[in-house]
Amino acid sequence: MTKKTRFKDTVSRVFIGNVVPIMFIVLIVFATPLSGFSTGYLVQEMVTRLGRNSFLVLSLLLPIMAGMGLNFGIVLGAMSGQIGIIFVTNWGISGVSGLFLAMAIATPLAVLMGWLAGIVLNRAKGREMVTSLILGFFINGVYQLVVLYIMGKIIPIKNSALVLSRGYGIRNAIDLKGMRQSLDKLIPLNIGDISVPVATFILIGVLCLFIWWFGKTKLGHDMRAVGQDMAVAEDSGIKVERTRIIAIILSTILACYGQIIFLQNIGTLNTYNSHDQTATFAVAALLIGGASVARASIPNVFVGVVLFHLMFVVAPMAGKQLMGSAMIGEYFRVFVSYGIIALSIVLYAWKRLKERERARRSLRGAKEP
Repeated sequence: MTKKTRFKDTVSRVFIGNVVPIMFIVLIVFATPLSGFSTGYLVQEMVTRLGRNSFLVLSLLLPIMAGMGLNFGIVLGAMSGQIGIIFVTNWGISGVSGLFLAMAIATPLAVLMGWLAGIVLNRAKGREMVTSLILGFFINGVYQLVVLYIMGKIIPIKNSALVLSRGYGIRNAIDLKGMRQSLDKLIPLNIGDISVPVATFILIGVLCLFIWWFGKTKLGHDMRAVGQDMAVAEDSGIKVERTRIIAIILSTILACYGQIIFLQNIGTLNTYNSHDQTATFAVAALLIGGASVARASIPNVFVGVVLFHLMFVVAPMAGKQLMGSAMIGEYFRVFVSYGIIALSIVLYAWKRLKERERARRSLRGAKEP
């Protein structure tokens, strides 16, 4: 292989591996001045959204480590967290104690959901992403049944502010005034006009340390081995299916906590649709950060959250300036959310094809006298 060919291969590899972040940086550089927002406002928005969304996006890393791709099934954890919040709100427990009690109540349900998801995904090896997406739709139907008919009729709900006028079923919107930003404001810190949710970032930092430490444990090494080659891992004595189930259970639990952190920041629970876009937005943010179906890291999470949500903030106003309608920006945000997932999967397939071509070229070069 000539020096020129090696250079072209290096440039091609770098571009293919980072094409999504590069595209978004170009779009943001173009859209930010058009939006007219001040630097201080954008910095505050990014700090807030990093605290609000990072925990959810981090929950995607372990299944990728185990070779299961992008876990759209984190919506199961989000629904578990919302049920925990409904119970805590019903009992009138507020503040940080209510937040952690909601996590404690939701954890067994998240474990059960993760275990069921792991069993299903073990029967769909190689098709985990689409299977987890469809599984989310199925469990969403069960969730709707529970909160719309069972709560208040079979499961007692005493708080009249939560129950529909017919006497059972949970209202569409629940005001989380007792829990609103209880974690974000636990350790107040203002840097100029920027409010920093210190306690939330501490939790996110602890999760990052846990993921880093977990990757160095035997179970973490087993997950990496399973992710690289299940057949070789099984021949090495690793319990492949058990390891994959553990990865999904941990991901579901973390998504449950992440959704509770997300909702305490928002301050309102939309009972029937707060969880709808949880997986889509988290997956899109991770992919925009430079991750792929088979590889993701903690820096990908934070880069992706910043780029994705910066586009979310500036797109409507940029669309209004260009087209005279903020709805253009809204439509663009939805298009980006779904389009970036499709684009990343296509690029992943293209990257694997290029890697095979490079491997064949290097093999031919080795055979030449």
